[in-house]
Amino acid sequence: MKKITTILIIVLIVTSCKWIDQNEDVAADAKAAAAVKDSTMVNDKDENGCLASAGYVWSKVNKECVKGFSGIQLNPTDKQDNQDETLSAYVLFSEDASQAEVFLPKDTTSIVLTRAAEGKPWILKEWQLVPWKGYVLKKGAVTMFAGDGEIGKKEIETDTEQ
Repeated sequence: MKKITTILIIVLIVTSCKWIDQNEDVAADAKAAAAVKDSTMVNDKDENGCLASAGYVWSKVNKECVKGFSGIQLNPTDKQDNQDETLSAYVLFSEDASQAEVFLPKDTTSIVLTRAAEGKPWILKEWQLVPWKGYVLKKGAVTMFAGDGEIGKKEIETDTEQ
């Protein structure tokens, strides 16, 4: 009787330890999955490694992460006094100015326009970037955006001298 009781106690101890280990493994797996989920929510880098939450986008022309809104600001032609930067297009040029990369509002990718010679417009299909009193961006015959050619955000009606 003592032998049976002893064997029974040993079997219970071994199986309970195994059951506890399995529960700990399941809990560890759940924690690891939660950690991966949390880190992917925080990690908002795009496929090129640009940190989107900080305003960086991939520049096809410059082959690096840039702040798209740091280029030349072109406002919608129907709202030239636009204060909302999200409605503006932004232009970055290649080092030799043969290409112009245009970041359109509410679009996650850019378009790259090319020009044949200095003084000519940059063109891609129906898009044209014309150097005229700054820059004018047209789609077909319609002027969509225009700007003075200055880099960065435009301050309108400020009370400070520049």
